[in-house]
Amino acid sequence: MSEYNILSVENVSKRFGERELFSGLTFGVAQGDKVALVARNGTGKTTLLRIIAGKENPDEGRVVLRSGIRVGMLDQEMEFDPEITVHEAMMQSETPALEAIADYHEALKSDDRERLEKAVNRMDRLHAWDVESRMHEMIGRLKLDDPQKKVKTLSGGQQKRLALAQLLVSEPDLMILDEPTNHLDLEVIEWLEGYLDKRNTTIIMVTHDRYFLEVICNEILEMDNGRLYTYKGNYSYFLRKKAEREEVEKTTRDKQVAFLRKEVEWIRRMPKARGTKSKSRIDRYVEVKEGLGRIGNDELGMWNIKIPRLGTKIIEFHKIAKSYDGKTLFENFNYVYRRGEKVGIVGPNGSGKTTLINLLLGKVPPDKGKVVVGETVRIGHFSQDGLDVRDDKRVIEVVRDIAEYIQLEKGHKLTAAQLLERFMFDRKKQWQFVHTLSGGEKKRLYLLTVLMKNPNF
Repeated sequence: MSEYNILSVENVSKRFGERELFSGLTFGVAQGDKVALVARNGTGKTTLLRIIAGKENPDEGRVVLRSGIRVGMLDQEMEFDPEITVHEAMMQSETPALEAIADYHEALKSDDRERLEKAVNRMDRLHAWDVESRMHEMIGRLKLDDPQKKVKTLSGGQQKRLALAQLLVSEPDLMILDEPTNHLDLEVIEWLEGYLDKRNTTIIMVTHDRYFLEVICNEILEMDNGRLYTYKGNYSYFLRKKAEREEVEKTTRDKQVAFLRKEVEWIRRMPKARGTKSKSRIDRYVEVKEGLGRIGNDELGMWNIKIPRLGTKIIEFHKIAKSYDGKTLFENFNYVYRRGEKVGIVGPNGSGKTTLINLLLGKVPPDKGKVVVGETVRIGHFSQDGLDVRDDKRVIEVVRDIAEYIQLEKGHKLTAAQLLERFMFDRKKQWQFVHTLSGGEKKRLYLLTVLMKNPNF
């Protein structure tokens, strides 16, 4: 481990069933670095974060932390006791300052003056007064509003913001963030950008928010075809250097393809008697061909799903109005979706984004106006609520209940077991009960069930 690094990842590898996510990954992170991990979906970004955080074990290699380093992770799935309050959840981080705050409040309830004096001295020594003030600031900044509200009354998005607030207050030496801007509105994202940018906290993150990457990160790690590339700069620098690298690789690949074509012709014309020179030339051909295969490897190369035909009429909103608890969310709203459109819905928390989705799905009726859905439209919905299945269901059964296989283009198809392997469920995991899965595994399974219903919207 380098004397400058607080974290070293050494030759780490991970497989799921027959599929290799990554192999021999090696890199280091120094104090104050803000590092983004970039890769295509399904290549193991979250898995690598969880290995670094100590929540999963690598198949090979190791993760080394400098002595005394505290690690905190914002995971995609959170697990809170539903009966505790927002304030109690915030206090659950195992840090000396928060423990001192809890002890101080307990001392206040007692008549023991000596205990209270010791608690106050401990608060002073650990600067815990500032931590308590920051905790209340986080609750407000992340729009959790009422500290006495029970966790079970919070939405999925509010629970994600609670987990983020809890992590920020605990101030770990190494902060691992998996999609930190999910469930945040623009105002909160801008605040979070400023907060993280000003602090010397070391960060490793995965996010699809490119502007967030641009503002926060000073180093990009790209996982591509099982290899790791390091870029010492922000996201714009990464895009420029990645383009240069790919241009070099394309030139190399074109030369290799030309070489192989020439060698194939030579092999076809070659006489049966093979001398040492001929064998050497054949070995070189095999070596280049294998290398070319690795360059062209596509980690996701099976998703040519046969999509149902979509007609000209998609979804239309006509003079829609909707209110909740006396608050008007929208009124006289008109919109006509067109084929091929990719639409984002943005707005502050509580402005009606989810309500608009539920109107589209037909889950709630409009107060006024109408929603028209085309006859050929098949909607896929990946919601905050997640997968809803019985505890006695096995993973493979959940998928087979939808279909035994999924139809691909050109007459090909994949079985339920093959699909699950593509989503990193090996044969053993496929026969586990759903309730034994981690939060991330449940989310992958949920996404697969949505895709298997073959939506065209």
